[in-house]
Amino acid sequence: MFTNKTGWETVTSSFTTDSTSTVELQPSYNIPIVLLIAAIPLLVVQVWVGVVIALLGLFLLLQTATIRLQFTATDLDIYRGEKLLRRFPYQEWQNWRIFWNRIPILFYFKEVNSIHFLPILFDPKSLKSCLESRCPRI
Repeated sequence: MFTNKTGWETVTSSFTTDSTSTVELQPSYNIPIVLLIAAIPLLVVQVWVGVVIALLGLFLLLQTATIRLQFTATDLDIYRGEKLLRRFPYQEWQNWRIFWNRIPILFYFKEVNSIHFLPILFDPKSLKSCLESRCPRI
């Protein structure tokens, strides 16, 4: 549990069906770790490709450790530490999708004025349950 800015305690869990509570998704290090492991043999075969993949893996590892997604009753909030980076009100969403259900790696959502693609650096099952309960697909 953590206390939000209003002083109320909020339960952080990996699954909830209550669309009025705030849910903070747990980080998932799967994608960064796979990229870093894949970079090792690539460094032997093709150095520049291996370096690029390793740098991408390190960047995503840092993002996974610092970025948090919170589903509130009305918005998807993205935080770095305690600082709110961006707020996406559900009322502006037109569609969302998780690509490659067996191995979820990319989350897409479209707002009225923009399209967003995010790597899945958080628990994909919790992400899907939060999206389905708060923002049913059109």
